[in-house]
Amino acid sequence: MRIFKLAVVLAGLMLGPSAGARDFTSSDILPAGYPTVRAVAYMADLMRERSSGRLNLSDLGADDPRTESYTLGQLRNGTLDMARVNVAALNSAAPATLVLTLPYLFRSTAHEQRVLDGPLGEEILASLERAGFIGLCFYDLGPRSIYGIRPMRTPTDLRGLKYRVQQSSNWAPMVRALGAQPVVMPLFRGQASMRAGVVDVGDGNWSTFVASQHHLAATAFSLTQHVRSPGVLLFSRQVWETLSSGDKAIIRAAARDSVAYHRRLWDDHEAAARRTAEAAGIQVISDVDHAAFASVLMPLHDTVVSDARLRSMIERIKADKGP
Repeated sequence: MRIFKLAVVLAGLMLGPSAGARDFTSSDILPAGYPTVRAVAYMADLMRERSSGRLNLSDLGADDPRTESYTLGQLRNGTLDMARVNVAALNSAAPATLVLTLPYLFRSTAHEQRVLDGPLGEEILASLERAGFIGLCFYDLGPRSIYGIRPMRTPTDLRGLKYRVQQSSNWAPMVRALGAQPVVMPLFRGQASMRAGVVDVGDGNWSTFVASQHHLAATAFSLTQHVRSPGVLLFSRQVWETLSSGDKAIIRAAARDSVAYHRRLWDDHEAAARRTAEAAGIQVISDVDHAAFASVLMPLHDTVVSDARLRSMIERIKADKGP
């Protein structure tokens, strides 16, 4: 009997605390109906189902009022388990992410998805561990365009304007190249700041433009489509190290499977957001001089990125000859 009891105790110690139920919390600065939040909710359902109810995500953290920089700090110290952030927020902590935020690097959604789903995407996700994060997957978010107080058809239209940029982003050189003044500001302050004249323009996709209510302060949305900066789903490395290998596998697989679900939601959500913006009186500017914007911004590929490894990544992306 004593031998049996000892075997039970040892088995419990080997399994560790992660063998029992785990309850995780996540974060996203965007609201509950946003595709990234819905994709994480779908992932949570998969985790629960595949773990027979042991792994739960009790709080999606939608509409998180804190900045993504603050969220990254929470992930590092283990007070938050998981978060979806824009990859630009990681540019300083994980330099490889800078590549994914360069202007006019991806030719299309299909091109971006091939890169994110392929070896280079996996390489960038793996590089996040050194910064204290486990990169689970990317959520591609379509092209970003410039919106603000008036139409932007050429780079000269931006000269002297105050341009809202994300915290911890390396987009300031891009804004300066366009002749504008970068103003670092979290997303949730954009609407009030544009109304007050603190900023004149910003950029984003249709979905974020409407979800952040910036369409209530701007007058025009110019289809510059100058950059495609994906979202990335992160797990705290500190918390990750407390999980069993089996639980890690369940979480990774559920995250990968949520990507296809997110993509099924995205196009419809973008179209609906555009309709909402147009109904609010937003002028859509389609006659943008993309060649002029590209001639100003594409040289940044060489001037902003000096590291040989990152330059090699850029060349690998450009070498993709698909649509």
